[in-house]
Amino acid sequence: MHPYSLKTPKGVPLPPRPTLVFLIALFGLYVCYLSFNQIRLENRGEESSAQGQTGNVCVRPSIRGEELPYVHFPKPESYNRAECSCTPVRFFVIVSMQRSGSGWFETLLNSHPNISSNGEIFNKMDRRENVSSILQTLDKLYNLDWLTSAAKNECTAAFGFKWMLNQGFMDHHDDILSYLNKKGVSVIFLFRRNTLRRLISVLANNYDRDAKQLNGTHKSHVHSEEEAEILAKFKPELDVSTLISNIRDVEKYMGDCLDRFNTTRRMVLYYEDLISNRNALLRVQEFLGVPLRKLVSRQVKIHRRPLPDLVRNWEDVNSKLKGTEYARFLDGADYVK
Repeated sequence: MHPYSLKTPKGVPLPPRPTLVFLIALFGLYVCYLSFNQIRLENRGEESSAQGQTGNVCVRPSIRGEELPYVHFPKPESYNRAECSCTPVRFFVIVSMQRSGSGWFETLLNSHPNISSNGEIFNKMDRRENVSSILQTLDKLYNLDWLTSAAKNECTAAFGFKWMLNQGFMDHHDDILSYLNKKGVSVIFLFRRNTLRRLISVLANNYDRDAKQLNGTHKSHVHSEEEAEILAKFKPELDVSTLISNIRDVEKYMGDCLDRFNTTRRMVLYYEDLISNRNALLRVQEFLGVPLRKLVSRQVKIHRRPLPDLVRNWEDVNSKLKGTEYARFLDGADYVK
């Protein structure tokens, strides 16, 4: 007998050797096939689970039902939000008038790590030449495809800009109102109660555009008391013949704005309240749905002196307003109602 031959037990004989090798190989292939399918199913399950988890993260159950129209998950075309893609974003716009504290207010907001306010985007005419250009600009901005120095490394949770009333906002109010409501944009109206001081600031700023008192440079906002003192030295002369009508027109302009946009989700702020009320900025952060932080700004107030020291013809101004409904502006209390 061959030394490598196998003894066969009595009874049923074993299959021939080639057949046995073939069956073992076939069984091995079957086991590999099952293992491969199992791995593939597990990978699919993990992908589905990951997608499901992503969806669950984006749908925040803590968001109240009435806030859902104002919570967004933008998908910018110019970059990938990556790990921030599921961070909900609230859109906002600051509506104001020149020399009402909006620049200072915006620097306060931008000191928050989760707020990005992108300045006066409609100060360029081509962006507001008609309704179509306005809406296209708004679409680009609220899709987060608007990159400025206000962009944050952290996940942005509130995104907006500053819009002056005379930059097309009131000219196309019906279309803009419809857009804001449809897009779920929250509106912060920021005005100034003491319109006399605002007028003084406007005239002084207009003068500096030409005079460029700070080393040949025009600055609407300053970051040092020395610069503020230089700009505050100029005392404008007010036209008393049109003073009351100018104040009345400004107040009517603000009132018309609030009336026409009274169906938006909004809050109304006054510059004087931001100065005197510590809780005002907390209310703004709550309105925007961001974590509460202490907000700071490097800007320095320019016109800090009493009113008689700010106007060249103060006696004429005082006489004109005394006894009128605007006499409240004469008491020198800049930050009272």
